[in-house]
Amino acid sequence: MRIEIKSFDALSPAELYALLRLRSEIFVVEQQCLYLDQDGKDALALHVLGWKGRELCAYCRVFRPGDYFEEASIGRVAVPTEFRGNGYGARLMEFTLKAISEEMGPCPIAISAQAYLQRFYEELGFKPEGELYKEDGIPHLRMVFTAD
Repeated sequence: MRIEIKSFDALSPAELYALLRLRSEIFVVEQQCLYLDQDGKDALALHVLGWKGRELCAYCRVFRPGDYFEEASIGRVAVPTEFRGNGYGARLMEFTLKAISEEMGPCPIAISAQAYLQRFYEELGFKPEGELYKEDGIPHLRMVFTAD
């Protein structure tokens, strides 16, 4: 898997289409959740794209502290069903955590994790904070990564 990180303005139309399609495929269609994915925050984000050949096989977006949460944050983590089970999600997240550290220095990183993925994020070093809550009808948990 080849991973790259780009600002919104650096994305090509084909890359933007691929990431929006992937997010809709997973968060709207697969999870049967009607919500507006295009939340007006993509222009603030850094976009992390994992490619297997010409196929987008992993994606997430990153925000600097204060742009989404008080802390730096990662969201919209997505791996298409046909690429799951290959470790692409973990590799993407490890790359992203390192990129945040290099770009922003050591800082806390917050996520709003879907509850069923709690163990996945804990294995990457995230720790749960607070109680479960519903976001767009799906149970979520706030989790924070702090570089030790």
